[in-house]
Amino acid sequence: MTKTVLTIDDSRTMRDMLMMALVDAGYRVIQAVDGVDGLETLAAEGADVIITDINMPRMDGFGVIEGVRADPNHRATPVLVLTTESDAAKKQRARDAGATGWIVKPFDPAKLVDAVRRVAA
Repeated sequence: MTKTVLTIDDSRTMRDMLMMALVDAGYRVIQAVDGVDGLETLAAEGADVIITDINMPRMDGFGVIEGVRADPNHRATPVLVLTTESDAAKKQRARDAGATGWIVKPFDPAKLVDAVRRVAA
């Protein structure tokens, strides 16, 4: 069965790059433009893995992680953070909120797919 990945990023370019890498690897991809849209899309469509940016309007990635973890239906859904941030305190904050992993932009498509495969297993 095809796994679904929800990508949440306010950059259209980044969403397009994620879409290409993941669709090529055989995933179904649904997209959201910010954290609020992401949680609404997750509630409507569900996902096996979530990839979220940190810095976005309306709701940031920390809010997304907290929202996912607060939802009993998605408490165990893996959340990968994809961001330009490499700050250790932000990484720790994401881990504390319940993030599964951290990928720094610009990302290597093969490594991204590998990370998704590992957490989706």
